Amino acid sequence: MVLKKIGNIKCNEDLERERKKCSFDPLELTHLIDGSPEKTRERKEREHYFLSDPELRDTIPQDYLSHKEKYEQAVRKACTLFRKVTQLRDKGGDLEIFRQTLSGMLGSAILKDGNPFTVHYVMFLPTIVGQGTVEQQAEWMEKAWNCDIIGTYAQTELGHGTFVRGLETTAHYDPKTKEFILNSPTLTSYKWWPGALGHTANYAIVVAQLYTQGVHRGIHLFIVQLRNEETHEPLPGIKIGEIGTKLGMQTMNNGFLALDNVRIPREQMLMKNASVLDDGSYVKSPNEKLAYGTLMFVRVVMLKNATSDLAKACTIAIRYSAVRRQSEIKPGDQEAQILDYRTQQYKLFPYLAASFAMRCAARWLWNMYQDVVSELAGGDLDRLPELHALSCCLKALCTAESAQGVEVCRLSCGGHGYMTCSNLPTLYGQATAACTYEGENTVLLLQTARYLMKAWQQAVQGKVVPPTVAYLKHAVSAGDSPHHWENSFISAFQQMAAGKIKNCADSMGMRIREGCTPEDAWNMTSIELVQCAEAHARVFLVQTFVSAVGELNASVAMKTVMTQLSDLYAIYTLLQNAGDFLMYTHVTPLDISILQNQMNMLLSQLRPNAVGIVDGFDFRDEILSSTLGAWDGQVYERLFEAASMSPLNKDLVNESFHKYLKPFLKSNL
Repeated sequence: MVLKKIGNIKCNEDLERERKKCSFDPLELTHLIDGSPEKTRERKEREHYFLSDPELRDTIPQDYLSHKEKYEQAVRKACTLFRKVTQLRDKGGDLEIFRQTLSGMLGSAILKDGNPFTVHYVMFLPTIVGQGTVEQQAEWMEKAWNCDIIGTYAQTELGHGTFVRGLETTAHYDPKTKEFILNSPTLTSYKWWPGALGHTANYAIVVAQLYTQGVHRGIHLFIVQLRNEETHEPLPGIKIGEIGTKLGMQTMNNGFLALDNVRIPREQMLMKNASVLDDGSYVKSPNEKLAYGTLMFVRVVMLKNATSDLAKACTIAIRYSAVRRQSEIKPGDQEAQILDYRTQQYKLFPYLAASFAMRCAARWLWNMYQDVVSELAGGDLDRLPELHALSCCLKALCTAESAQGVEVCRLSCGGHGYMTCSNLPTLYGQATAACTYEGENTVLLLQTARYLMKAWQQAVQGKVVPPTVAYLKHAVSAGDSPHHWENSFISAFQQMAAGKIKNCADSMGMRIREGCTPEDAWNMTSIELVQCAEAHARVFLVQTFVSAVGELNASVAMKTVMTQLSDLYAIYTLLQNAGDFLMYTHVTPLDISILQNQMNMLLSQLRPNAVGIVDGFDFRDEILSSTLGAWDGQVYERLFEAASMSPLNKDLVNESFHKYLKPFLKSNL
């Protein structure tokens, strides 16, 4: 929906009072989030450039369109959007424009149910850069960058997702014609889920099992044309379509693809690492891990998106909670703002704090990703496993907690949060989808756990371990000596995670000694392994948040609020996992009671600044797209306005009355 100013109505009085009692300047927080006042100005200019364009607005609320109409409107707006993006790019704009319009704030405002071009920019282009030769990049990048073609990334199949080695699509090399022949041999080998595959893309990077000279060579990537560039008709051997409606992200145009003896030139296998020569000879990649780059890039981007989803949900719920009055705290008093209820604060403030923790982690991980990419270009692979393990567990934990947080925010808004005009159901659809795509969360956590088991063994053997698992060395050297609590959150989380990691290693070792195979021992310990990977991710989140606040260059008032948020995040997370801390650290039941009281104090301290904090996110109303979360707080006027837009309200008497209801009422049943 498009939010607009309702007549001359002023800001809600309760919301105005909240803003007046804020102890810090929300604009300072905005500058901290953006990076500088200059970056805030640039962001606002970008937002105005796009959001003021009438071609990018909905004339009819999306909720009242058919599935087909939603997709067609999304394509129309996506074309307009990227025409404008290209204009900015040609004027010297940076790549942040693409991130903002694809999956960031602008993208969610303009195409809140999904952009059918996203995979083209986030997967198709980066894969060509990361996996293509210089010649292949020269041939394909200009076409793709200028949208002469639209691509997608076809990996997941109907029967296989995260287990990539199990994919069934085949690519056999024919040396006579110097072509690859691609096939989908079973129904379960149909590509299933790629965004834009349904009706948007005319090319795809297809992930398939390579066979040359009668030998299976494993998973490789191929550029396959799907549709005629002029007519958009599917090419011979291509069976293609959309998979249908989903919980959310309806306009991503997720599709299916089956290949029947589709031939492509040898040069359309991406060969930056492994390659196939004219005669079918296979040149193996120097390191198979070099293929991880694109997926890690996407996971880093997903971490940023999870942060945004949660921050938007918190903004909507906290503003609504300041406006909504319900019941009496004391008999005879005015109905209280629901934000005054401690239970409401307990629902919302920890997730508000979590959005900042995730933001700090995303920034740190993005910087590490860029460093590792530079190192890979120079042939240095040392930090790739560490980045892979960290991106896996952070993607898993942060998307799960973001989805959970959005749902808690929705529930905290009562019945009004159930309405799609609140935008909370749509946000939940986006947030929960991320728990599955680009790696199912449980599988990703197990990948991190495998890395942690190796790191533990390295620590036990006295070997050097990477920085993000350096706390394991301390745990090994400390042995069974007491670990004093001393109110050090980082130390407590490290001790807890190290204890869980050691417990997993010991459990697997014991099972193997009792006669289990290593594979069975792994499976039997997998619940604990998932939990130790989650614990490792929490160490990182707490550590980066606390460290970032400690290094913050800000006013005393701003730093005080950020310290309260980081303390709340650490204490809330500790209390949610109290059993682990009681088991693996020297936190005592008395400490737990003290921390519970400290959390209550922090909720009270944050209460006067809650609206100011979410104002600091500086979300435009068009970006929040919520009747409950608009800046002016005119919740009830906006809810009624949204209800008035329903097509059912155009007629006082719906035709179904005369067709069905009246005959039924008169039938004397």
